[in-house]
Amino acid sequence: MKITLLLHNAYAVGAPLRATLALAAALADRHDVEVVSMLRHREVPRCPVDPRLRLVPLVDTRVGSDDMAHPLFGEPALDFPTADRRHHQYSRLVDLRAAEFLRGTDADVLIGTRPGINAYLARFGPRRALRIAQEAPRRDAHEDLLRAELADSYRALDALVTTAEAAAHWRTRRPLPGVRVLAVPAVVPPPADPPGTPATGTRPDTAAGSAPASAPGTAADTAPRIIVAAGRLAPDERFDLLVEAFSAVCAKHPGWRLRIHGEGPERARLRSLIDGLGLADRAELAGPRSPDGAEFAGASIAASASDAEASGPALVEAMLRGVPVVGTGRPPGPTELLQGGGGGVLVPCDDGRALAGALLDLVEDPERRRALGAAALESARRHGPGPTAARYQVLFEELRTTRRARAVRRALGGIGLRLRTGPRGNERA
Repeated sequence: MKITLLLHNAYAVGAPLRATLALAAALADRHDVEVVSMLRHREVPRCPVDPRLRLVPLVDTRVGSDDMAHPLFGEPALDFPTADRRHHQYSRLVDLRAAEFLRGTDADVLIGTRPGINAYLARFGPRRALRIAQEAPRRDAHEDLLRAELADSYRALDALVTTAEAAAHWRTRRPLPGVRVLAVPAVVPPPADPPGTPATGTRPDTAAGSAPASAPGTAADTAPRIIVAAGRLAPDERFDLLVEAFSAVCAKHPGWRLRIHGEGPERARLRSLIDGLGLADRAELAGPRSPDGAEFAGASIAASASDAEASGPALVEAMLRGVPVVGTGRPPGPTELLQGGGGGVLVPCDDGRALAGALLDLVEDPERRRALGAAALESARRHGPGPTAARYQVLFEELRTTRRARAVRRALGGIGLRLRTGPRGNERA
Protein backbone atom coordinates (compact mmCIF):
# COMPACT_ATOMS: atom_id res chain seq x y z
CA MET A 1 0.00 0.00 0.00
CA LYS A 2 0.92 3.62 -0.27
CA ILE A 3 1.01 5.18 3.21
CA THR A 4 1.30 8.91 3.89
CA LEU A 5 2.15 10.36 7.30
CA LEU A 6 1.25 14.01 7.83
CA LEU A 7 3.64 15.90 10.16
CA HIS A 8 3.81 19.39 11.58
CA ASN A 9 7.49 19.97 10.74
CA ALA A 10 9.73 17.12 9.69
CA TYR A 11 12.73 19.48 9.73
CA ALA A 12 12.56 20.09 13.49
CA VAL A 13 13.89 17.99 16.40
CA GLY A 14 12.47 16.13 19.37
CA ALA A 15 11.55 12.67 20.58
CA PRO A 16 8.00 12.68 19.10
CA LEU A 17 9.39 13.51 15.65
CA ARG A 18 12.07 10.82 15.94
CA ALA A 19 9.37 8.34 16.94
CA THR A 20 7.20 9.21 13.93
CA LEU A 21 10.11 8.94 11.49
CA ALA A 22 11.10 5.61 13.04
CA LEU A 23 7.55 4.29 12.58
CA ALA A 24 7.54 5.52 8.97
CA ALA A 25 10.81 3.68 8.32
CA ALA A 26 9.44 0.48 9.86
CA LEU A 27 6.31 0.71 7.69
CA ALA A 28 8.58 1.16 4.65
CA ASP A 29 9.75 -2.43 5.13
CA ARG A 30 6.43 -3.49 3.58
CA HIS A 31 4.90 -0.41 1.99
CA ASP A 32 5.51 2.68 -0.13
CA VAL A 33 5.76 5.46 2.46
CA GLU A 34 5.92 9.24 2.16
CA VAL A 35 6.18 11.89 4.86
CA VAL A 36 4.38 15.18 4.28
CA SER A 37 5.61 18.12 6.35
CA MET A 38 3.19 21.02 6.72
CA LEU A 39 6.12 23.39 7.33
CA ARG A 40 9.78 23.56 6.32
CA HIS A 41 12.10 25.99 8.08
CA ARG A 42 15.53 24.69 7.00
CA GLU A 43 17.25 23.06 4.04
CA VAL A 44 18.01 19.64 5.58
CA PRO A 45 16.12 17.76 8.30
CA ARG A 46 17.88 17.65 11.66
CA CYS A 47 16.61 14.15 12.47
CA PRO A 48 17.78 11.28 10.24
CA VAL A 49 15.24 10.36 7.55
CA ASP A 50 15.31 6.86 6.10
CA PRO A 51 16.28 7.12 2.39
CA ARG A 52 13.27 4.98 1.44
CA LEU A 53 10.93 7.74 2.63
CA ARG A 54 9.80 10.53 0.31
CA LEU A 55 9.78 13.83 2.16
CA VAL A 56 7.24 16.34 0.81
CA PRO A 57 7.15 19.86 2.36
CA LEU A 58 4.03 21.96 1.75
CA VAL A 59 4.96 25.48 2.90
CA ASP A 60 8.50 26.86 2.96
CA THR A 61 9.03 29.24 5.90
CA ARG A 62 12.71 29.91 5.21
CA VAL A 63 13.59 33.58 4.99
CA GLY A 64 13.41 34.75 1.37
CA SER A 65 11.27 31.85 0.13
CA ASP A 66 8.45 32.44 -2.35
CA ASP A 67 5.96 31.15 0.22
CA MET A 68 7.02 33.81 2.73
CA ALA A 69 6.06 36.45 0.14
CA HIS A 70 2.68 34.85 -0.65
CA PRO A 71 -0.21 37.12 0.39
CA LEU A 72 -1.97 34.26 2.19
CA PHE A 73 1.09 33.50 4.31
CA GLY A 74 0.26 36.41 6.61
CA GLU A 75 -3.41 35.49 7.05
CA PRO A 76 -4.34 33.28 10.03
CA ALA A 77 -5.47 29.71 9.40
CA LEU A 78 -9.21 29.09 9.27
CA ASP A 79 -9.31 25.30 8.89
CA PHE A 80 -6.65 24.53 11.52
CA PRO A 81 -8.30 24.34 15.00
CA THR A 82 -7.75 27.49 17.04
CA ALA A 83 -7.44 25.44 20.25
CA ASP A 84 -4.40 23.59 18.91
CA ARG A 85 -1.40 25.28 20.54
CA ARG A 86 0.39 25.37 17.16
CA HIS A 87 -2.32 27.49 15.56
CA HIS A 88 -0.14 30.61 15.58
CA GLN A 89 2.32 28.82 13.27
CA TYR A 90 -0.35 28.06 10.67
CA SER A 91 -1.61 30.36 7.97
CA ARG A 92 -4.29 30.40 5.34
CA LEU A 93 -1.61 29.29 2.90
CA VAL A 94 -1.01 26.10 4.94
CA ASP A 95 -4.78 25.51 4.99
CA LEU A 96 -4.98 25.66 1.22
CA ARG A 97 -1.84 23.63 0.54
CA ALA A 98 -2.98 20.90 2.94
CA ALA A 99 -6.43 20.77 1.34
CA GLU A 100 -4.95 20.66 -2.15
CA PHE A 101 -2.57 17.84 -1.23
CA LEU A 102 -5.19 15.72 0.51
CA ARG A 103 -7.78 16.11 -2.23
CA GLY A 104 -5.26 15.00 -4.84
CA THR A 105 -3.46 12.20 -3.00
CA ASP A 106 -3.53 8.61 -4.21
CA ALA A 107 -2.51 7.20 -0.83
CA ASP A 108 -4.27 4.11 0.49
CA VAL A 109 -3.63 5.09 4.12
CA LEU A 110 -3.33 8.59 5.56
CA ILE A 111 -2.04 9.09 9.11
CA GLY A 112 -2.24 12.47 10.86
CA THR A 113 0.13 13.04 13.76
CA ARG A 114 -1.27 15.99 15.73
CA PRO A 115 -4.80 17.27 16.47
CA GLY A 116 -4.84 20.19 14.04
CA ILE A 117 -3.50 18.07 11.19
CA ASN A 118 -6.07 15.39 12.03
CA ALA A 119 -8.73 18.03 11.43
CA TYR A 120 -7.28 18.62 7.95
CA LEU A 121 -7.30 14.87 7.37
CA ALA A 122 -10.93 14.45 8.41
CA ARG A 123 -12.12 17.38 6.33
CA PHE A 124 -10.10 17.01 3.14
CA GLY A 125 -8.85 13.39 3.05
CA PRO A 126 -10.47 11.17 0.39
CA ARG A 127 -13.01 8.71 1.77
CA ARG A 128 -11.60 5.86 -0.29
CA ALA A 129 -8.41 6.02 1.82
CA LEU A 130 -8.11 4.84 5.40
CA ARG A 131 -7.89 7.99 7.52
CA ILE A 132 -6.17 7.46 10.85
CA ALA A 133 -5.65 10.15 13.48
CA GLN A 134 -2.69 9.74 15.78
CA GLU A 135 -2.44 11.74 19.00
CA ALA A 136 1.02 12.03 20.51
CA PRO A 137 1.25 11.77 24.32
CA ARG A 138 0.75 15.28 25.62
CA ARG A 139 -1.21 17.19 28.21
CA ASP A 140 -2.37 20.45 26.70
CA ALA A 141 -3.64 23.38 28.74
CA HIS A 142 -6.55 23.67 26.30
CA GLU A 143 -7.18 19.92 26.09
CA ASP A 144 -10.93 19.97 26.81
CA LEU A 145 -11.53 22.90 24.47
CA LEU A 146 -9.49 21.20 21.75
CA ARG A 147 -11.38 17.93 22.07
CA ALA A 148 -14.69 19.76 21.83
CA GLU A 149 -13.48 21.50 18.67
CA LEU A 150 -12.26 18.23 17.16
CA ALA A 151 -15.23 16.01 18.03
CA ASP A 152 -17.21 16.66 14.83
CA SER A 153 -14.12 16.27 12.64
CA TYR A 154 -13.01 13.03 14.29
CA ARG A 155 -16.37 11.38 13.57
CA ALA A 156 -15.40 11.28 9.88
CA LEU A 157 -12.21 9.27 10.53
CA ASP A 158 -11.64 5.54 10.36
CA ALA A 159 -9.50 5.25 13.49
CA LEU A 160 -8.01 7.22 16.35
CA VAL A 161 -4.75 5.97 17.87
CA THR A 162 -4.03 7.64 21.20
CA THR A 163 -3.05 7.09 24.84
CA ALA A 164 -5.09 4.94 27.22
CA GLU A 165 -6.34 7.99 29.11
CA ALA A 166 -7.42 9.80 25.94
CA ALA A 167 -8.99 6.63 24.50
CA ALA A 168 -11.16 6.32 27.61
CA HIS A 169 -12.26 9.93 27.17
CA TRP A 170 -13.30 9.45 23.54
CA ARG A 171 -15.11 6.18 24.29
CA THR A 172 -17.14 7.51 27.22
CA ARG A 173 -17.45 11.31 27.10
CA ARG A 174 -17.33 11.94 23.35
CA PRO A 175 -18.17 8.66 21.55
CA LEU A 176 -17.14 8.40 17.91
CA PRO A 177 -19.53 5.90 16.21
CA GLY A 178 -17.83 3.94 13.47
CA VAL A 179 -14.36 5.11 14.50
CA ARG A 180 -11.98 2.50 15.86
CA VAL A 181 -10.44 4.02 18.99
CA LEU A 182 -7.44 2.21 20.38
CA ALA A 183 -4.63 2.92 22.81
CA VAL A 184 -1.07 2.39 21.58
CA PRO A 185 1.87 3.78 23.59
CA ALA A 186 4.12 6.14 21.68
CA VAL A 187 6.70 4.56 19.41
CA VAL A 188 10.07 4.21 21.11
CA PRO A 189 12.77 4.81 18.47
CA PRO A 190 16.13 3.06 18.80
CA PRO A 191 18.82 5.12 20.56
CA ALA A 192 21.75 6.52 18.65
CA ASP A 193 24.06 5.11 21.34
CA PRO A 194 23.83 1.66 23.00
CA PRO A 195 22.98 1.16 26.69
CA GLY A 196 26.02 1.70 28.90
CA THR A 197 27.55 4.51 26.83
CA PRO A 198 29.11 7.14 29.13
CA ALA A 199 26.86 10.08 29.83
CA THR A 200 27.34 13.24 27.79
CA GLY A 201 29.83 15.55 29.43
CA THR A 202 30.70 13.26 32.35
CA ARG A 203 34.03 13.50 34.07
CA PRO A 204 35.25 10.38 35.92
CA ASP A 205 35.86 12.01 39.32
CA THR A 206 33.39 14.88 39.33
CA ALA A 207 30.33 14.65 37.08
CA ALA A 208 30.13 10.92 37.73
CA GLY A 209 30.08 11.67 41.45
CA SER A 210 32.15 8.70 42.54
CA ALA A 211 31.71 7.99 46.24
CA PRO A 212 33.95 5.95 48.53
CA ALA A 213 33.19 2.24 48.55
CA SER A 214 32.30 2.53 52.23
CA ALA A 215 29.65 5.22 51.71
CA PRO A 216 26.23 4.14 53.07
CA GLY A 217 24.18 2.23 50.53
CA THR A 218 26.91 2.27 47.89
CA ALA A 219 29.12 -0.69 48.72
CA ALA A 220 30.24 -2.61 45.64
CA ASP A 221 28.42 -0.07 43.46
CA THR A 222 30.92 1.36 40.98
CA ALA A 223 28.40 2.76 38.47
CA PRO A 224 28.29 6.53 37.90
CA ARG A 225 26.14 8.16 40.60
CA ILE A 226 24.24 10.59 38.40
CA ILE A 227 20.58 11.55 38.39
CA VAL A 228 19.67 13.11 35.04
CA ALA A 229 16.60 15.16 34.14
CA ALA A 230 15.73 16.94 30.90
CA GLY A 231 13.06 19.29 29.65
CA ARG A 232 12.17 22.93 29.22
CA LEU A 233 13.06 24.99 32.27
CA ALA A 234 9.48 26.14 32.79
CA PRO A 235 7.16 26.18 35.82
CA ASP A 236 5.09 23.13 34.85
CA GLU A 237 8.21 20.97 34.59
CA ARG A 238 8.66 21.40 38.36
CA PHE A 239 12.45 21.21 38.38
CA ASP A 240 12.24 23.17 41.62
CA LEU A 241 10.54 20.20 43.26
CA LEU A 242 13.18 17.87 41.84
CA VAL A 243 16.02 20.02 43.18
CA GLU A 244 14.41 20.07 46.63
CA ALA A 245 13.96 16.28 46.56
CA PHE A 246 17.57 15.87 45.48
CA SER A 247 18.70 17.89 48.50
CA ALA A 248 17.26 15.11 50.67
CA VAL A 249 19.30 12.58 48.70
CA CYS A 250 22.46 14.63 49.16
CA ALA A 251 21.95 14.83 52.91
CA LYS A 252 22.48 11.07 53.10
CA HIS A 253 24.56 10.44 49.99
CA PRO A 254 26.78 13.45 49.18
CA GLY A 255 28.56 11.54 46.41
CA TRP A 256 25.54 11.73 44.10
CA ARG A 257 25.04 14.40 41.45
CA LEU A 258 22.03 15.90 39.69
CA ARG A 259 22.31 17.13 36.12
CA ILE A 260 19.43 19.02 34.48
CA HIS A 261 19.46 19.51 30.71
CA GLY A 262 17.32 22.19 29.11
CA GLU A 263 16.80 25.91 28.69
CA GLY A 264 13.93 28.20 29.59
CA PRO A 265 12.62 31.07 31.71
CA GLU A 266 13.13 29.27 35.04
CA ARG A 267 16.91 28.98 34.69
CA ALA A 268 17.78 31.94 36.95
CA ARG A 269 15.32 30.87 39.63
CA LEU A 270 16.62 27.30 39.60
CA ARG A 271 20.20 28.54 39.81
CA SER A 272 19.24 30.59 42.85
CA LEU A 273 17.46 27.62 44.44
CA ILE A 274 20.47 25.36 43.87
CA ASP A 275 22.82 27.90 45.44
CA GLY A 276 20.46 28.53 48.34
CA LEU A 277 20.29 24.83 49.20
CA GLY A 278 24.08 24.56 49.13
CA LEU A 279 24.03 22.26 46.08
CA ALA A 280 26.25 24.34 43.79
CA ASP A 281 28.86 21.59 43.53
CA ARG A 282 26.32 18.76 43.28
CA ALA A 283 23.48 20.02 41.02
CA GLU A 284 24.25 21.29 37.53
CA LEU A 285 22.19 23.15 34.95
CA ALA A 286 23.86 21.53 31.97
CA GLY A 287 22.47 23.58 29.10
CA PRO A 288 20.40 22.53 26.06
CA ARG A 289 19.06 19.05 25.55
CA SER A 290 20.44 16.89 22.77
CA PRO A 291 17.99 16.01 19.97
CA ASP A 292 18.32 12.26 20.62
CA GLY A 293 18.37 12.04 24.42
CA ALA A 294 22.10 11.32 24.60
CA GLU A 295 22.26 13.09 27.97
CA PHE A 296 20.76 9.96 29.56
CA ALA A 297 23.52 7.66 28.35
CA GLY A 298 25.46 6.37 31.36
CA ALA A 299 23.09 7.88 33.95
CA SER A 300 22.13 5.87 37.02
CA ILE A 301 18.61 7.30 37.40
CA ALA A 302 16.39 9.46 35.18
CA ALA A 303 13.97 11.71 37.05
CA SER A 304 11.06 14.04 36.40
CA ALA A 305 8.64 15.94 38.61
CA SER A 306 6.74 17.35 35.63
CA ASP A 307 3.06 18.23 35.50
CA ALA A 308 3.30 18.48 31.70
CA GLU A 309 3.76 16.27 28.67
CA ALA A 310 7.42 17.13 28.19
CA SER A 311 8.49 14.60 30.81
CA GLY A 312 7.21 11.73 28.70
CA PRO A 313 9.59 11.76 25.73
CA ALA A 314 12.55 12.52 28.01
CA LEU A 315 12.01 9.54 30.28
CA VAL A 316 11.32 7.25 27.34
CA GLU A 317 14.72 8.28 25.95
CA ALA A 318 16.20 7.17 29.29
CA MET A 319 14.41 3.82 29.18
CA LEU A 320 15.90 3.25 25.73
CA ARG A 321 19.31 3.32 27.35
CA GLY A 322 18.47 0.94 30.16
CA VAL A 323 18.17 3.71 32.77
CA PRO A 324 15.53 3.28 35.52
CA VAL A 325 13.17 6.20 35.85
CA VAL A 326 11.41 8.03 38.64
CA GLY A 327 8.53 10.08 37.30
CA THR A 328 5.08 11.41 38.01
CA GLY A 329 2.21 8.95 37.84
CA ARG A 330 0.06 11.03 35.54
CA PRO A 331 -0.39 10.14 31.88
CA PRO A 332 0.80 10.86 29.30
CA GLY A 333 4.50 10.18 29.35
CA PRO A 334 6.08 6.88 30.35
CA THR A 335 3.20 5.82 32.62
CA GLU A 336 1.74 3.26 30.23
CA LEU A 337 5.16 1.82 29.44
CA LEU A 338 6.01 1.44 33.12
CA GLN A 339 2.67 -0.05 34.07
CA GLY A 340 2.91 -2.48 31.18
CA GLY A 341 6.41 -3.75 31.86
CA GLY A 342 8.08 -1.96 34.75
CA GLY A 343 11.32 -0.07 34.51
CA GLY A 344 10.85 2.59 37.13
CA VAL A 345 8.87 4.15 39.94
CA LEU A 346 5.83 6.38 39.60
CA VAL A 347 5.01 8.97 42.27
CA PRO A 348 2.12 11.45 42.61
CA CYS A 349 2.44 14.92 41.12
CA ASP A 350 3.45 17.75 43.45
CA ASP A 351 4.59 15.34 46.18
CA GLY A 352 8.19 16.24 46.99
CA ARG A 353 8.40 13.77 49.86
CA ALA A 354 7.32 10.86 47.66
CA LEU A 355 9.75 11.95 44.96
CA ALA A 356 12.65 12.16 47.44
CA GLY A 357 11.71 8.78 48.89
CA ALA A 358 11.65 7.11 45.48
CA LEU A 359 15.03 8.57 44.57
CA LEU A 360 16.53 7.48 47.90
CA ASP A 361 15.19 3.96 47.47
CA LEU A 362 17.00 3.61 44.14
CA VAL A 363 20.14 5.39 45.30
CA GLU A 364 20.47 2.94 48.18
CA ASP A 365 19.71 -0.20 46.17
CA PRO A 366 22.07 -0.67 43.20
CA GLU A 367 20.71 -4.15 42.50
CA ARG A 368 17.19 -2.76 42.14
CA ARG A 369 18.49 -0.02 39.86
CA ARG A 370 20.05 -2.62 37.60
CA ALA A 371 16.88 -4.75 37.59
CA LEU A 372 14.65 -1.77 36.81
CA GLY A 373 17.07 -0.59 34.13
CA ALA A 374 16.86 -3.96 32.41
CA ALA A 375 13.06 -3.88 32.64
CA ALA A 376 13.01 -0.33 31.24
CA LEU A 377 15.07 -1.39 28.23
CA GLU A 378 12.87 -4.43 27.59
CA SER A 379 9.69 -2.35 27.85
CA ALA A 380 11.11 0.21 25.43
CA ARG A 381 12.06 -2.53 22.97
CA ARG A 382 8.55 -3.98 23.02
CA HIS A 383 7.31 -0.60 21.85
CA GLY A 384 9.98 -0.11 19.23
CA PRO A 385 9.23 0.79 15.60
CA GLY A 386 9.03 -2.81 14.37
CA PRO A 387 6.45 -4.09 16.88
CA THR A 388 4.43 -0.89 16.59
CA ALA A 389 4.42 -1.07 12.79
CA ALA A 390 3.10 -4.64 13.10
CA ARG A 391 0.22 -3.35 15.25
CA TYR A 392 -0.57 -0.75 12.60
CA GLN A 393 -0.55 -3.45 9.93
CA VAL A 394 -3.20 -5.37 11.88
CA LEU A 395 -5.18 -2.14 12.20
CA PHE A 396 -5.04 -1.50 8.45
CA GLU A 397 -6.44 -4.95 7.72
CA GLU A 398 -9.14 -4.62 10.36
CA LEU A 399 -10.26 -1.23 9.05
CA ARG A 400 -10.53 -2.51 5.50
CA THR A 401 -12.65 -5.50 6.45
CA THR A 402 -14.96 -3.51 8.73
CA ARG A 403 -15.40 -0.46 6.51
CA ARG A 404 -19.06 -1.17 5.63
CA ALA A 405 -20.10 -2.07 9.18
CA ARG A 406 -18.42 1.03 10.56
CA ALA A 407 -20.15 3.21 7.96
CA VAL A 408 -23.51 1.91 9.21
CA ARG A 409 -22.56 2.62 12.84
CA ARG A 410 -21.41 6.10 11.87
CA ALA A 411 -24.72 6.83 10.11
CA LEU A 412 -26.80 5.53 13.01
CA GLY A 413 -24.63 7.43 15.45
CA GLY A 414 -25.16 10.62 13.47
CA ILE A 415 -28.94 10.17 13.64
CA GLY A 416 -28.72 9.65 17.39
CA LEU A 417 -26.60 12.77 17.80
CA ARG A 418 -29.10 14.89 15.86
CA LEU A 419 -31.93 13.55 18.01
CA ARG A 420 -30.03 14.51 21.19
CA THR A 421 -29.19 18.02 20.01
CA GLY A 422 -31.11 21.04 18.89
CA PRO A 423 -30.99 22.54 15.41
CA ARG A 424 -27.71 24.30 16.21
CA GLY A 425 -26.01 21.20 17.62
CA ASN A 426 -26.43 22.12 21.29
CA GLU A 427 -27.29 19.35 23.76
CA ARG A 428 -30.96 19.49 24.75
CA ALA A 429 -31.72 19.74 28.47
